Amino acid sequence: MRRLMLRHFTFQGVGMLKKVMRQVKHHRQFILFIGLMLVFRSAVADWNHVPSGSMLPTIVQGDRILVNKLAYDLRLPFTHVSLMKLADPERGDIITFDSAKADKKLVKRIIGLPGDTLAMRNNRLYFNGAALNYRAEPQALADNAGQAAFSVWQETLPGKPHAIRLNDQPSRLANFGPVTVPEGHYLALGDNRDASADSRVIGFVPREEITGKAHRVAFSNDPEHYYWFRSERWLLPI
Repeated sequence: MRRLMLRHFTFQGVGMLKKVMRQVKHHRQFILFIGLMLVFRSAVADWNHVPSGSMLPTIVQGDRILVNKLAYDLRLPFTHVSLMKLADPERGDIITFDSAKADKKLVKRIIGLPGDTLAMRNNRLYFNGAALNYRAEPQALADNAGQAAFSVWQETLPGKPHAIRLNDQPSRLANFGPVTVPEGHYLALGDNRDASADSRVIGFVPREEITGKAHRVAFSNDPEHYYWFRSERWLLPI
């Protein structure tokens, strides 16, 4: 009886395997396409959803950003193993990285390269001992009382000036350093300086955690208006 049962289950398993193989053979082109697409997104280029406001005003909630996975390394697909180093991140680059300390993928801007000494005083950066220049931009958000809740400034980071957002009431992250970036690491900050858990929270970013460079908004959905498309942000360079 036991042998009959084993034979029955064996025949049943073989029959199921044959059915699966027939389905694979029948849909092999579609399966190959899915596999190649996954490899492409893992090693060549990808798009990432941005759910938070840590990179305001550059990247807004609901943006889908295009990420060049070949900007810095040719990696073994689905791993962090670098097969060939193509370039090093530059000051001002917006990077994606898999942070071990935060236990999630983050998007931040590189501010400090290995060997740079940086400090922050009241949200103003000092680069190798010299204060960066800041210029106010005509952007602000009013709170419920009609007062400005934040302001937008142009920060003259060497190599890439860019916009940052500062709260009228600075957060506890508004001061640090001076610190010197160690070899093989980078200091990365969010453009929304008072609302970003960046290197001031998680420490320096190891080179091997960096997975790509964000360079453009693919498209954007507005979560406050039924996720309607923001046409003005399609293919917007960042």
